[in-house]
Amino acid sequence: MASVDDPQNRTVKVEDVRKAAERLHGIAIRTPVLRSPALDEMAGAEVLLKCENLQRSGAFKFRGAYNAVSQLSAAELERGVCSPSSGNHAQALALAARLRGAAAVLVMPEDAPRSKLEATRAHGAEVITYDRYIDDRAAIASLVAEERGLVMIPPFEHPAVIAGQGTTALELIEDAGHLDALVAPVSGGGLIAGCATVVKSVLGEVRVVGVEPELGDDTRRSLAAGERVSVSVPRTIADGLAVTTPGELTFAINRELVDEVVAVSDEEIVNAMIALFNHAKVVAEPSGATALAAMLSGKVSLSGRVGVIVSGGNIDLERFRALLGAQRA
Repeated sequence: MASVDDPQNRTVKVEDVRKAAERLHGIAIRTPVLRSPALDEMAGAEVLLKCENLQRSGAFKFRGAYNAVSQLSAAELERGVCSPSSGNHAQALALAARLRGAAAVLVMPEDAPRSKLEATRAHGAEVITYDRYIDDRAAIASLVAEERGLVMIPPFEHPAVIAGQGTTALELIEDAGHLDALVAPVSGGGLIAGCATVVKSVLGEVRVVGVEPELGDDTRRSLAAGERVSVSVPRTIADGLAVTTPGELTFAINRELVDEVVAVSDEEIVNAMIALFNHAKVVAEPSGATALAAMLSGKVSLSGRVGVIVSGGNIDLERFRALLGAQRA
């Protein structure tokens, strides 16, 4: 099992997460932890759902974005912020910037869900689109930031962002008590890095499992190889997890603290979305249902008290009905 042998050498520490929680107090929503006896029976464990689909901007991303923006100086806020994002970080950063009185420019894929594009613009941000299968989003964002003098707040490769995401697990432990395991979705790795930092430091012997879509398992492959590797741009319904390479900072943390990463199919993700809706009355976007998908599909076998992060709910009615309807057909 991964350990915390030398936490003082880690870039993000549990103390950073506690400070982030103070900054987020009264700003972020303290999302509920829900239980469902039916899901417990299906998963073979006591499932504790941390419902970040109910967070401001519809996903856990608000925690990291606001924590980072809230630490900018007045001069930096005056310059404005910028970032590439598949959608949820874009909405979160746009909202965080608006709350702090800063302009925001987000670089988003042109085929991002319409609801995510519209929500980002609704917060007052400028959106620049790109083709995710051809263009380099990081290069585009870097060029825009350099030309306009904007402050870059990346979606996961930033200590303040990681610390902010870690408050998800901090709240989960405070509200639900001891956990035997934590299961979280993995994109660039910021959420699970922050959460693993918390649970390994506070609870000790806790198994931390990450979940990726089968076609976007860059972190799973990287951990197996012992170094960061890249995959092709994922073609998956879990658009929020469509990252090709784990972050350098997040991978360093996750290599130390994450015990296992598994991959689930799009079909298994939709099955989890259906289970969340039917048995917990929770609406999750595909990325938000991946953690539960791993448990319900048997890709991971856990017992006892298991924290499961429902990371986001940014999905419009039309897409929600289409995905669930296709599975039922």
